[in-house]
Amino acid sequence: MQTERVNKSNAKRFAVLGMLSAIAFVAKLISSVFPMVSGFLSFDLKDVIIVIAGFMMGPVASVLISVVVSIVEMLTISSTGPIGLLMNVLASCAFACTASIIYHRKRKMSGAVAGLIAGILVMTAVMILWNWLITPLYMGVPREVVEGMLVPVFIPFNLLKGGINATLTMLLYKPIVEALRKARLIDENPNGNRTTKWGVIAISLVLLATFVLLGLVLAGVI
Repeated sequence: MQTERVNKSNAKRFAVLGMLSAIAFVAKLISSVFPMVSGFLSFDLKDVIIVIAGFMMGPVASVLISVVVSIVEMLTISSTGPIGLLMNVLASCAFACTASIIYHRKRKMSGAVAGLIAGILVMTAVMILWNWLITPLYMGVPREVVEGMLVPVFIPFNLLKGGINATLTMLLYKPIVEALRKARLIDENPNGNRTTKWGVIAISLVLLATFVLLGLVLAGVI
């Protein structure tokens, strides 16, 4: 009986992972309509789904979905090859795993906000390092050129991308979780969620505005 219950739970978990992976890939397809920044930096909405998966099932789920979707992306719609795969996985995992680890230590609205803010900052720092290392090889330009792009391009871009994805995560997390609960793919939360809809919207907008302003300041726009 115990084994049957465990097998059923695992089957549900894999079903949710598969479903969220498919949604994340669709989000990537939608992201392709956004214009590139500096010719090679692109906004990526799949990180929203990857963070939501981490919030529900832990950072390992974020890693799994990130790797699976990035591989599918490389084999289908991407022209950046293994380098693009590496950069996608690094960016998604830095953001989503950081956010989900902090949230699972404090499963409240404050934990989610702290996790998302930390995720944005960690992703920005990680991508500064890896763009410094990889972009000269990928673009075929001297490293000095990339160093000159760090503050005016890479930092504002990652802050803005992270702010948008964090806002969408806050707005979409509860509807997605409720839909999965109604489908009986995840268990009910015995503690409930007392945060109001308008509270979530307000916090999301503040989070977005903060990182948009930071990006604009670093880019020298204001």
